[in-house]
Amino acid sequence: MKISEHFTLEEFIFSGEAVRLGLDNNPGPSVITNLTLLAAVMEEVRTLLGGKVIVIHSGYRSPQVNKAVGGVETSAHCYGLACDMVCPDFGAPAEVARAILTSTIQYDQLILEYGWVHVGLPQQGAVARREALTKNSPAGPYESGIRA
Repeated sequence: MKISEHFTLEEFIFSGEAVRLGLDNNPGPSVITNLTLLAAVMEEVRTLLGGKVIVIHSGYRSPQVNKAVGGVETSAHCYGLACDMVCPDFGAPAEVARAILTSTIQYDQLILEYGWVHVGLPQQGAVARREALTKNSPAGPYESGIRA
């Protein structure tokens, strides 16, 4: 089901880990509403990146899937308000993160992670913090700013 011009609900809810472990990763109506908002922001990101295809690696995570992948309990992924993505035709994740960082796109968190970019939105009614972080490895700390 299309939730924006270039994004489908399925690509935001697919989880290889959920499939592998037999976990349900189907969102409820409020999460679908949030995913539609997220898709709209990702359309802005796609435009910023010259209309290049964005590949979503992780979007919505049910609490069980989030736990299985080692996500924090308060993860925006659990609310349909975050995705991890790449845009290979634009450039490396660091280039993508820097482009988003210097844009006017409203995000809550932008995290350059080891191999992808995390884009998170604020909860409804909250102000977008535009917090930028870098995490270089699964066990590494979060560092302030986009560092590549």
